[in-house]
Amino acid sequence: MVKLAERFGLRCRGDKNYSLADDYAFLPYLAQGQDRYAFNILSGNYRQSEVLVFDYHYEGLGPDPHSEDQRSHFFLTPVLLLVPAYFPELRVTPENRLSKVIEAFGGEDIQFESAEFSRAFRVRSKDKRLAYDICNPRVIEYLLDNRDLNLLVRNCVLALVACTQLPAAQVEKDLERMMEIRNRLPGYLFTKTG
Repeated sequence: MVKLAERFGLRCRGDKNYSLADDYAFLPYLAQGQDRYAFNILSGNYRQSEVLVFDYHYEGLGPDPHSEDQRSHFFLTPVLLLVPAYFPELRVTPENRLSKVIEAFGGEDIQFESAEFSRAFRVRSKDKRLAYDICNPRVIEYLLDNRDLNLLVRNCVLALVACTQLPAAQVEKDLERMMEIRNRLPGYLFTKTG
């Protein structure tokens, strides 16, 4: 991660940061469990955009085969793009069995003209207009070529969240993918104030 930060001109901090986890707890992935902290933190300006990438730890209940107690340790790596706008929550996640069960019990999924996209991804937001603005044809095309992405938009953040800790090579790839999504979004989204 240090070499990646040097190559991209980003700041890098390796120590545990408990306040960063709290600062971004409005993102559901970063509000779960106990003993939440960020580490391997990369931050700064990348391709004329403010980015923040870090490894994230939290503890949850359940047996950990490597631990004598009943706590499990979980790690994930969010790639955050900090934007000059304020958005309600929008989630774009790959469709899976669990999402189909949730939908069967009343979880509403926003549908799109692209039947392939609607089958491949679950899109949830209280603001349908935002969903259609974010999931425009250019972004839909990109997401269909990158079906593993979990995109979360909320407040002033666009986030790609990997539900595992990523190696530096994958962090670099996800930074590039985040920038590609940003480049496919209409400019007017970032001139609104909320």
